[in-house]
Amino acid sequence: MTAVTLDIAPKMRPETQSRSPARLPVIGLTRGELTEALAKAGIPEKQRRMRMRQIWSWVYHRGVTSFASMSDISKDLRQKLDEAFSIDRLEVVTEQISNDGTRKWLLRLPRDERGQRHEVEMVYIPEEDRGTLCISSQVGCTLTCTFCHTGTQKLVRNLTAGEIAGQVLIARDRLMEWPHQLEANPTPPVGGRYVTNVVLMGMGEPLYNFDNVKTAMEIVSDGEGISLSKRRITLSTSGVVPQIVRAGAEIGTMLAISLHGTTDEIRNKLVPLNKKYPINELLGACRAYPGLSNARRITFEYVMLKGVNDTLADAKRLVQLLKGIPAKVNLIPFNPWPGTQYECSDWDTIERFAEVLNRAGYASPVRTPRGRDIMAACGQLKSESQRLGAKERLAMDAASAGA
Repeated sequence: MTAVTLDIAPKMRPETQSRSPARLPVIGLTRGELTEALAKAGIPEKQRRMRMRQIWSWVYHRGVTSFASMSDISKDLRQKLDEAFSIDRLEVVTEQISNDGTRKWLLRLPRDERGQRHEVEMVYIPEEDRGTLCISSQVGCTLTCTFCHTGTQKLVRNLTAGEIAGQVLIARDRLMEWPHQLEANPTPPVGGRYVTNVVLMGMGEPLYNFDNVKTAMEIVSDGEGISLSKRRITLSTSGVVPQIVRAGAEIGTMLAISLHGTTDEIRNKLVPLNKKYPINELLGACRAYPGLSNARRITFEYVMLKGVNDTLADAKRLVQLLKGIPAKVNLIPFNPWPGTQYECSDWDTIERFAEVLNRAGYASPVRTPRGRDIMAACGQLKSESQRLGAKERLAMDAASAGA
């Protein structure tokens, strides 16, 4: 089976097209914000809480894309809501399907104040016992990690809470996971869900978009909506030390640290943020992470780079660095991208590295590369418009003209 790319932008449903900016987007509002918005729209006080819960359920539990589908709300009120609010999705420009089943979507965002439309990428990785959705928090990134393709794209802007949470809705659309899609998709995975885990490991540094990430994860974990446990949501950071403990207290998800080096000298080159927050400060914040326990371990991500960070001495130093931290280590074979200076460590080297960690009591699975053929593997994401030439970008814009 070969990778497949589907250009689906011209086939967008009418309700997914952008409309008047005067209509307030519902996706991304907290329960309180939605209640306040209903008040401003003239909904009587006695009805507001009920209407908020109805809309919340329709959008996040049933996955509807139009107010017309909200059958327990009167027709007149549905019309009024449609005039005041939107529940539009982000635009799906392309869908790529890897030969291993991994899917990558290029998502186009609404126009910004300058009239520009930017893109982000999102990846779904199916496994036998789970389905992991990797979502983005920024367009581009400020961190310039030298082994990461996303780091070669300059930061354009933060995603809104609605654009972050909305990625989960789109994935459930495309995977046909909503209740109303069961007839078309009668054989969901064991457990009944395709998206069982969400990882903030896509484009951007989540802790540099703290408030929007926090709100989005509140929405995604709400028990009357998408209802994904925070123990199945993992926030990955390159080491924004001042925000780590705060994230544990206020966001409450699992934590992953992009470590990738065992000395400040090496990590300064791989993750330049280390110059501001060196390893000892980073690990100190990890030790103070709220709720840290053997049941809530921190995941340390470690990309294996040939001749750079993959020696047995590195493995032994890593064991010493993690001492006293309930942790596991994800060893990530480097995923190449055009123009990179790095190579993946040899498989024997990776296995020897893992053996040192395992003997010390740290689970150290080697992450199976997924989606390499569609540039969907770890460290390979980058907005498609950054790779296309001017002619192709114009064609993409023309396809969405009027959106």
